[in-house]
Amino acid sequence: MARLSTNSSILILYMLFIPPSCLSQSQKPGKLTAFFIFGDSFFDPGNNNYINTSTLDQANFWPYGETYFKFPTGRFSDGRLISDFIAKQAELPLIPPFLQPGVRRYNAGVNFASAGAGALVETFQGAVINLKTQLSYYKKVEGQLRQELGYVEANKTLSRAIYLFSIGTNDYISLFLTNSTMFHSYTKSQYVEMVIGNLTTAIKEVYDRGGRKFGFLNLGPLGCFPGLRIIKPQSNGGCLEAASTLAKLHNKALSYFLSDLKNQLQGFKHSLYDFNSNLRQRINHPSKYGFKEGKTACCGTGPFRGTFSCGGKRLVKEFQLCENPNDYVFWDSYHLTERVYKMMADQMWSGANRGSYNLKDLFQCL
Repeated sequence: MARLSTNSSILILYMLFIPPSCLSQSQKPGKLTAFFIFGDSFFDPGNNNYINTSTLDQANFWPYGETYFKFPTGRFSDGRLISDFIAKQAELPLIPPFLQPGVRRYNAGVNFASAGAGALVETFQGAVINLKTQLSYYKKVEGQLRQELGYVEANKTLSRAIYLFSIGTNDYISLFLTNSTMFHSYTKSQYVEMVIGNLTTAIKEVYDRGGRKFGFLNLGPLGCFPGLRIIKPQSNGGCLEAASTLAKLHNKALSYFLSDLKNQLQGFKHSLYDFNSNLRQRINHPSKYGFKEGKTACCGTGPFRGTFSCGGKRLVKEFQLCENPNDYVFWDSYHLTERVYKMMADQMWSGANRGSYNLKDLFQCL
């Protein structure tokens, strides 16, 4: 029986740990992998600065942006977002908002996300850029790339690109923050099915136009956001379980549908980050991750600073601001600090994802 040399053994072991799609493909030096971003306030870099909406869905005022940018950009954090850190890992520039004046080149991608947006058109309707509209913006970008690059080169760009989604949170929390009657017409399962159905439609449209590599965040423990903890004071500051239950149902359905799409769509690859469990761990065990406070927001007012008043530009004008956002998991009533976003982006980039790729795999496997 022939023996393998040490070098041969190492090569075989190395190949076993490379995702199959990487084996016959290599990164082309100097070739950008475009990054297209869809979603809500977890990814919005300032699109809502340019639409007719209220300050509930805008963050273009102090103290937003105070940590990194030193001025408000429209991001719902003290600094950068997950999508900003992913772009940095991929050696891309900050991906600009689609609606930012002067943005004309899309070779590195563009960001369509809008704070308050949902997969359902009815979610905060008229105040945000819903997923369907974001998709229509993407189609415009796709058309421009085909004009500029030609059909063949544009196809290569679009199939090599990464499409990152964070959507669904607002479809559920809006049920608790508004007088919406939508939920009364459906069971929990039916409502979740509508949200997932709209997301699936968007994914398939991007796929039909050449997209092959997708990234997703599942939904966080919604009832544990400071802004939802305060809805039922009699719970002594516990999480609003009705909201967290909807997130669990959504996440289960999302995982199922992504596995189904992998079987349906040839060449479909995805990364699914468990935003829910990673955020829950930091809320419940902040000191384990180097934080001093996991439940109360850095910026806001009232119990847990759950009243959405950060910046004093919203309905409630008074607010408190912590000295050091790095000590906190939550920046405001619904959003996280830059430090948390960086931790999560690092996990999304190179962490192990059961049943799916990490983002490093997707960016580097062309």
